Amino acid sequence: MSIVNEIKVDFLSVPENEGFARLTISAFLLPLNPTMSELSDVKTAVSEAVTNAIIHGYQGKLGTVRMRATLTDKRFLTVDITDNGVGIPDLKQAMQPFWTSVDGFERSGMGFTVMESFMDSIDVASKVGSGTTVRLYKQLESGRPAAKEA
Repeated sequence: MSIVNEIKVDFLSVPENEGFARLTISAFLLPLNPTMSELSDVKTAVSEAVTNAIIHGYQGKLGTVRMRATLTDKRFLTVDITDNGVGIPDLKQAMQPFWTSVDGFERSGMGFTVMESFMDSIDVASKVGSGTTVRLYKQLESGRPAAKEA
């Protein structure tokens, strides 16, 4: 497989940029004419990963979140969401449903579970004091005709 398209976008770790990330990944995918389900799945997973970076990675401090998306000639999508925040001390625990690192905050602790539900697979790499990268994988349907321009 070879990469046919790629984007890299850096943005501040402010909550408003979660919506920006969703719109950006949508714009990246739209020329492929994805199914509504595929588009919704990817947007939801990206939203969860970006929210985790902002809330848990930076814990109220400003930092940079990087989104990198690649698409292969076989319509295989990879999206990396990276922060340079506090990192995750216990990755196995953090990936358990209902666990959250933020006490007294209205968080369900379902971020990784949601990402896993909507993507084909995910990988998480984290180092305490250095940050976290969440890699999302999705095989898009093949053979869908491109959207026709009006």
